[in-house]
Amino acid sequence: MIVWIFATFIAFFVKGLCGFANTLVFDTTLSHQAVNSDISPVELLLGLPTNVILAYKNRESLRLKICAPIIVLVLLGSILGSLLLKQVHTGLLKIILGIVIILVGVEIYTRDQGWINIKSNRFLLIGFGFLSGMMCGLFGIGALLAAYVGRVAENNDEFKANLSAVFIVENIFRIITYTEIGLLNLEVLHRSIYLCPYMIIGLILGMGFCRLLDEKKVKVIVIIALIISGVALIVRNI
Repeated sequence: MIVWIFATFIAFFVKGLCGFANTLVFDTTLSHQAVNSDISPVELLLGLPTNVILAYKNRESLRLKICAPIIVLVLLGSILGSLLLKQVHTGLLKIILGIVIILVGVEIYTRDQGWINIKSNRFLLIGFGFLSGMMCGLFGIGALLAAYVGRVAENNDEFKANLSAVFIVENIFRIITYTEIGLLNLEVLHRSIYLCPYMIIGLILGMGFCRLLDEKKVKVIVIIALIISGVALIVRNI
């Protein structure tokens, strides 16, 4: 249980700091302790209240034109992802996802530096939204979703507000789906309740540390988190 406590604290410190990547940290830390079908439901129950907290904290920056269309696409992707979770070998899929995440992180950095400027378009929204939903359903991973919202959000508060809003809807939907297919049970609930205090402490410390940094430094942390997330996925599944 010590490893679970450590994973929870670190994962939600990262969540408070940059608004996402908690799932990848949680999964990576526990990869040698449990299988994905045991890890994802616990992280899901811990993650929902943190998304509510972040969305409420940044509620003035919530933009329906950003989050509403993504929510629809994410839910469609989550249906497929959740159904595949117990059926497919996901190692190769995670490696591909890791490569995509790294490329997206590099693209965001180069765009911010003015080296490359690829405009957002409808096809990009559809691709990112659906694939992000499938990844959330399979692994609870929202790095691609974070990458897209990072493209269209004007500041860090808007990024966290809209990303958290999408995650809230996706989390609720996935809780229902996981319950229907038997991934959520009393053991998962008890473990999640036990880990809640460590989640809260990590989140508060992460949010507090974030306030000490300026906007540009937080953006760099988000980009670094994306790239590290991609590398972690590749290394774990090679």
